[in-house]
Amino acid sequence: MLARLTLRRRPDVRSARKAGGLRAAALGTAAVALLVPALSACGGSGSASAGAATLKWASSYFPGHWDPVVSGSGAQFRELALVYASLTRTDETGKAVPDLAESWEYNEKGDRITFHLRPGLKFSDGEPVDAAAVKAAVERAQKQKNSALFGDLTSIGSVRADGLDATLELTQVDYQIPQLLGERVLQIASPKAAADPAKLDQNPVGAGPFVIDQLIPGTKAVLRKNPDYWDAKNIHIDNVELVSAPDASTVVPGLQTGVYNFADIEPSQADAAAKAGLDVFSQPGFNASNISLNVNKAPFDDDRVVDAFRYAVNREEFVDKLTFGRGEATDQPFPKGYVAYDAESENAYPYDPAKAKKLLATAGHRPGELKLDLVIPAEDPQAEIVQSQLAAVGVKVTIKIDKNWATPFFAKDLAFSLYSTTGRDSAVQTLTAHFGPDGPLNLSSPYEPEGFEKAVAKVRQTPLDAPDYARVLQEATRAGLASKALIFTFSSPNLFAKSKSVSGLPKNPAHIDWTGVTVSSGS
Repeated sequence: MLARLTLRRRPDVRSARKAGGLRAAALGTAAVALLVPALSACGGSGSASAGAATLKWASSYFPGHWDPVVSGSGAQFRELALVYASLTRTDETGKAVPDLAESWEYNEKGDRITFHLRPGLKFSDGEPVDAAAVKAAVERAQKQKNSALFGDLTSIGSVRADGLDATLELTQVDYQIPQLLGERVLQIASPKAAADPAKLDQNPVGAGPFVIDQLIPGTKAVLRKNPDYWDAKNIHIDNVELVSAPDASTVVPGLQTGVYNFADIEPSQADAAAKAGLDVFSQPGFNASNISLNVNKAPFDDDRVVDAFRYAVNREEFVDKLTFGRGEATDQPFPKGYVAYDAESENAYPYDPAKAKKLLATAGHRPGELKLDLVIPAEDPQAEIVQSQLAAVGVKVTIKIDKNWATPFFAKDLAFSLYSTTGRDSAVQTLTAHFGPDGPLNLSSPYEPEGFEKAVAKVRQTPLDAPDYARVLQEATRAGLASKALIFTFSSPNLFAKSKSVSGLPKNPAHIDWTGVTVSSGS
């Protein structure tokens, strides 16, 4: 899924989505048949002109906010990227590459970085894309009351604007900045439009590949290609119609009938989509779900109980039941093969219910005596699996849904909960969010595992192209995974379906990049 990293985005969005997906699976085909014609009828008013290359995208993640400062995190940032560009972006290897900035360089010490912006760029309201706009974006993200991003920008002390050169004075040596300021953390809005954040939230103005023509909050956005986008020559889509998928069960029929030609889909819908002749594919990502424990509260102030919970978790059950086998079991917030993934930490606590029972007995808890509330924001099948697995080792769990869950979770008042994250382009940012003393996903704040702070500082001080960068980063992951506050469980796929009229997409980790993508005219 974030110093306030993923947090202002819809928390636990994938989990909630799964719950909806399971419910949707129970709907009859009659309901689907009724809904699809209705959707077809709705498509008329905002549809692009015939013959244009139009992307018709149905999404379960339709943005609740279009101000990137408020909603620049989580799965929805991929859709805001239609409108907003960033200083950098990531390529298919996850490396930071130029976007609005065509180049950058650090000073010798590593505590100052200057980004050189491309000349002649402008936002869709005509305002110039210059260093002053970068300065305004950073400062707004740091200071705006409802910013979801200020915790991500603590390494930035001040910004100096000089024409097209934006110089960031850092509070510490930090070679993660180009990685951090990619699409997720600093999508840049027109400063003129951002002067009224509430208005920007419903009338986005950026310098991205598309411009908003119509926005129906929570429902639909109609966009057209931005001719002034710096890489417009490689954007081959004329129009985008982004709609909020009304129900998971309607998406595949909608794709079949041409109401949509692209959609994110539930794992439960993948087989049906494939059988319908659609292209079903996964985009690489950093998704990871976890069980969050508060070691400042009983019974998790006893290491034996924490270890018992670690051994009680059967990760494969999450994969099988929630992703229909399309996800992966995971015990860390990074996918295998990613530079931050620490192979030495793999399977440190294998599924062993007998050992879990023994540890609980040693801690003085006889079967059935330990009773806990698992507090979550919405119905979530993950919770039922956790409840079942802990019951198998003698722990009674009561699931409690609290619609105001975010308040006690981020105030660290809960003892036991769940979370799912989509990670960050900067691996360090993902680590500090989970394991740092101020990490929003660390339910046990200010607790942090011993040696973590030093390990993270070492990563920040190591240039990304240094020969030992991977080793240093993986050591920091290992230090973080010593945390007693998080038990990672499984990774959900970024699953999509498209009609044959839409060409393949670049495989940029955690992003949806429309560069070079084509849509057959009139589709």
